[in-house]
Amino acid sequence: MSDSEKYIPPEEGSIREHVYDGIEEFNKRLPNWWLFTLYIAIVFWVGYWFYYAQSGIPMSDGDKIDAEIARIQAAKLSTDLTIDDPSLWAMSQNPTFIANGKATYDSLCVACHLPSLRGKGENPAAIGPDLTDDEWIHGSAPTNLFHTVENGVATAGMPAWGPVLGTEKTAEVVAYVLSHHQAP
Repeated sequence: MSDSEKYIPPEEGSIREHVYDGIEEFNKRLPNWWLFTLYIAIVFWVGYWFYYAQSGIPMSDGDKIDAEIARIQAAKLSTDLTIDDPSLWAMSQNPTFIANGKATYDSLCVACHLPSLRGKGENPAAIGPDLTDDEWIHGSAPTNLFHTVENGVATAGMPAWGPVLGTEKTAEVVAYVLSHHQAP
């Protein structure tokens, strides 16, 4: 059969002018299911782009990495818990230690030192001293603060929290207090 004698069924429509590698193409509209799928994909892409790139709702990759690094550092500091000034300052820079210390501080220390850590500096009727200033009664080094929290101050009415909290929780509370100070 020659090209001029080809039979084209009426439901197929016309054939396009071009031929590529001997393949002829019908001049038909795309099926509705295909167009619907394309439009849904475009709407999904716009929503996905807005949610992840513009809204700021999910954590960015950099924030996820920073959180994971902080978690790993907290695990390393917890397993090799050394109570010295450099390690206590390192704990005070770690968000995990700060969050855990804040939770303990809020449950035990707020009554005397107030939520702002300002104690008598904010409210003269408060029992505990100001923990945000640079001069502390029992020494300004982080290890002095740790020993004060751990052993308490009987003359000032501060209980010894070491036996109650343990070394790790005490270090977390100290890290939270130190997070309100500049590391040397």
